[in-house]
Amino acid sequence: MKYLLDSVVLIDHFNGIEAATAFIAEHGSQCAISVITRAEVLVGFTGETEPLALELLNVFAALPVTAEVADLAAALRRTQRWKLPDALQAAIATHHGLTLVTRNTRDFSTGGTPDVLVPYRV
Repeated sequence: MKYLLDSVVLIDHFNGIEAATAFIAEHGSQCAISVITRAEVLVGFTGETEPLALELLNVFAALPVTAEVADLAAALRRTQRWKLPDALQAAIATHHGLTLVTRNTRDFSTGGTPDVLVPYRV
């Protein structure tokens, strides 16, 4: 695995943003998601449409929040003042040595912790 997909990338894919779909198509085999991303994406689906989301989400390894990850997320939240979901995403990516793929440039920037890739802008 090389990348941790942030929720916004998958949500963009489901909303028809071609750049998100292209990134997933090209790099999907190198990607994982967090259990946070899984939950955030599934919130946007109903019982009828949820199977469509699950079909894609189940392709990716879903990385858990462990005690180590939670401790790192708490430290990142304190120092970076991120919202807890963002701190957890960053902690999971950092813990697993993955690049966080997001378009959330407000909270994450390249060259910091974690390593961040912004593959497109909308």
